[in-house]
Amino acid sequence: MAGTSSTELGTASISKLLIKQAVPASIGILVMSLNIIVDTIFMGRWIGPLAISAIAVVLPFTFFIGAIGLSIGIGGSSVLSRALGAGDNDKALRVFGNMTTLTFLIAGSLAIGGLIFQDQLIGFFGADDSFRDMALVYYRILLYGIVMLALMMMGNNIIRAEGKPKFAMIAMIIPSVGNILMDYLLINVLDLGMQGAAWATFISYASSFSFMVWFFAFKSELRLNVEWLKLKGKIVREIAGLSSVTLARQATISVLTILLNNVLISVGDALDIAAYGIVSRMLMFALFPVIGVTQGFMPIVGYNYGAEKYGRVRETINTSIKYAGALALIIFALIMLFPEGIISVFISNKEGLDAQTIADNNEILKRTPAALRWVFLATPIIVVQLIGGAYFQSIGKAIPALLLSLTKQGFFLIPLILILPQFMGVLGVWVSFPIADVLSTLVTGYFLNREVRRKLIPSAEENTEAIV
Repeated sequence: MAGTSSTELGTASISKLLIKQAVPASIGILVMSLNIIVDTIFMGRWIGPLAISAIAVVLPFTFFIGAIGLSIGIGGSSVLSRALGAGDNDKALRVFGNMTTLTFLIAGSLAIGGLIFQDQLIGFFGADDSFRDMALVYYRILLYGIVMLALMMMGNNIIRAEGKPKFAMIAMIIPSVGNILMDYLLINVLDLGMQGAAWATFISYASSFSFMVWFFAFKSELRLNVEWLKLKGKIVREIAGLSSVTLARQATISVLTILLNNVLISVGDALDIAAYGIVSRMLMFALFPVIGVTQGFMPIVGYNYGAEKYGRVRETINTSIKYAGALALIIFALIMLFPEGIISVFISNKEGLDAQTIADNNEILKRTPAALRWVFLATPIIVVQLIGGAYFQSIGKAIPALLLSLTKQGFFLIPLILILPQFMGVLGVWVSFPIADVLSTLVTGYFLNREVRRKLIPSAEENTEAIV
């Protein structure tokens, strides 16, 4: 069943494999990130800066539900990759079926709860009266289709684990292009405002989910039947142990976003939330090639670790850090040199705007470039943090992966955001990001280097070799 596409992970050149896996993943992430960026640009230019504030407060909960699928997809795919590497095809099918059932049940339950308690949750997320109604409209419609997003995120990781990254790329491109087209039609042409933005996103979820169903019905090497969908305790525990790593990280990001929104509204105002909305979307967009390398890295490491080809695992770590580091340096230079030009894309300068919107736009242009520079200040070194966390997750070491995944947001960034703004105001929020990046990279680098020396270097003569 594994076929040549999966066995190639254990035989082909690491550089070629990484490019083959990372380029489609990067393109898919780029298109999805462009979708998020364009969505934000359309809202900022066609609805107003407060629309950006509205989606910024909605994002934590919808992001978390979508992350259920991402977490189960990444954690389960680690189990699936190692099963394929070991030639255990029955286990691979069982894992796939259990991943599908878990994603549907958990994401569906959260979506229903989110709709029942929508009024309370919107206030808790940091919305004030100036944009509360806009946030509610967007939030409610998104939850109608969020289960499709969760299943799409899960399935995308399985496709990569099968060794078919081009299909995974297509699955990410379809909703992104569709959302941009529907945004233009529903917001600009039909003038439906926040409702139009939300329905455009819903349609994008449905289009990608439809493609995913087609792929697994006709193109996948994995064929589901009812037997594989039945949950098995041992499989669920194995998936959950590794999925908890990504889920904890994504949950921490959601908690962090809620905290940031509330801190910014307390030491600043709604426009500071809009500024963070722009910065956070640039984080998703600008780092797409680095995240693509990380995603391409995982199935290669998982397969070769399962096949006990530890030299190839070590080579994959070193090659991935080199490639991702070079890309991160380019991103860093662009952000540092052109922040004002980047921010101006999100703001409308058309004639006929009312005085308040003009004032809000000018304030966004004044505040956001410095915030963007601070948040991206440590970009060149974060690749060690990303690759290190992905390595432990890929080889099935859930506890180290979980702890390392929480270092930036959980152990460092959240405490810093609680402390620094008390003395530095809004600037304290932005300064917290590079400090957390440096600290978390130091911790992750130490544990990754120790793991390579202890586990992946077989002879005493090689003990001087570790990660680059």
